[in-house]
Amino acid sequence: MSFQFAYLLSVLPTLFAAALVNARLAAIIVVIAVLGGTALTILRSFKIAPVNAIIAFLISFIRGTPLLIQIFLFYYVLPAIGLDLSPEAAGIAAIALNSSMFITEMMRGGLQTIDPGQIEAATALSLPRRAIWQSVVLPQLFRRILPVLINEITIVVKGTALLSVITVVDVLRTAQQIASASYRPFETLAGAALIFLLMNLVVIAAGSLTEARLAVRRG
Repeated sequence: MSFQFAYLLSVLPTLFAAALVNARLAAIIVVIAVLGGTALTILRSFKIAPVNAIIAFLISFIRGTPLLIQIFLFYYVLPAIGLDLSPEAAGIAAIALNSSMFITEMMRGGLQTIDPGQIEAATALSLPRRAIWQSVVLPQLFRRILPVLINEITIVVKGTALLSVITVVDVLRTAQQIASASYRPFETLAGAALIFLLMNLVVIAAGSLTEARLAVRRG
């Protein structure tokens, strides 16, 4: 079966429409993951041994198991304990938890590069801990981890494709449905790959633009 470029072009509008689902889910996941990763980073800074031990265990679990299994756990196991999530909700929760753990690890690394003298000076000025985090630590921290954060966002965008296995009708599932009906998997899967590539190119371009603007502000 030869590759038909014209057929690829004909299915792209349908795939682009389905890509809105991936874009919406990825946006929600990124917001939750950044907030979750930030909260975990602040929580770890309190150096409460039992809490840090639980977070360390979760990080090890998330790092050591495939994202697909984590999605299955949220979708198939949680109903057994009375928490029945929709496919989208289960997918968002699983990927957001996964990404939160990686973001808090990025922030932990970035935190070590911030001059502790700044925090000591803010503390000497009797600034409350919340103000120190909001005005001194977090702005610098997000600026320093921005390149790896952009990379994490691209991983989240690609990760939304895994939600097709729990019946979320996204780009990949739509491509599979079209391929099953037309018997042309090459063109439809190539179209899905092209759309994910375009979405991540937009993320990378937006990240690069943000980095450039921050660099200009810093002089």
